[in-house]
Amino acid sequence: MASRNASFHEGVVAGALLAPMKIGFLLMLTLVGILVATWIVDWTFVFKVWPEGVGRLKGILAADLARTLELAEWQGEVPTVVTGTANFLYGLVFGVTGIHDMGLRFAEGAALSIPDTIVRNSYLANIDAIEVAMIGTQLLGVRLVPLAMMAPLLMLVYLVAAADGLTQRAIRRACGGRESASLYHRAKHLQVMLLVMSGVLVLIQPVSIDPRLVGVPVALFVGILARLQWACYKKHL
Repeated sequence: MASRNASFHEGVVAGALLAPMKIGFLLMLTLVGILVATWIVDWTFVFKVWPEGVGRLKGILAADLARTLELAEWQGEVPTVVTGTANFLYGLVFGVTGIHDMGLRFAEGAALSIPDTIVRNSYLANIDAIEVAMIGTQLLGVRLVPLAMMAPLLMLVYLVAAADGLTQRAIRRACGGRESASLYHRAKHLQVMLLVMSGVLVLIQPVSIDPRLVGVPVALFVGILARLQWACYKKHL
């Protein structure tokens, strides 16, 4: 039987080289999924729930942008990072695809060919939905920044909680206590679920909320779960 390392596709070197590509592709798919979910939520509230329509969404974008700029300045970050992230995501979706330039060209009122006329009619028929998607994309870009700013706090809380949990584990092992693999795995999986659900909630919520009101409690719960996880770690270190 051939060794696993004899195969290029299953080898350690190939796995190390392909791992960044796999992670990047997974992150890209995740971002696309969140973006589509954001559009669906925004379309639903703009066309079905809010009497103000797209004006309400623009107000949320303005409020979140002002708050994030203030938060970036408070943390010593460059405010242009906020607008740069929003503009980059917008350009990636509507600039690279040509939708933005298409709208500018159609607004000029110049003579168009038959194919361009057909495209323009379709564009104008869905212009409200496209505008909501554009605003929602910028809003998503703005909300990505405070999530990144919360990462150091989350990492610090996790490290402190893990260190305390390992200390409690060592004390319990010295006293003849037992570890619990089930509690370890449940705490670990709950952390992932909590981070994913809170991150998605911050990104696609149809209201303007200070992300610190979500990030700080989440960091606290992650710390509690991390302490429980490492306190119940069953294998030898």
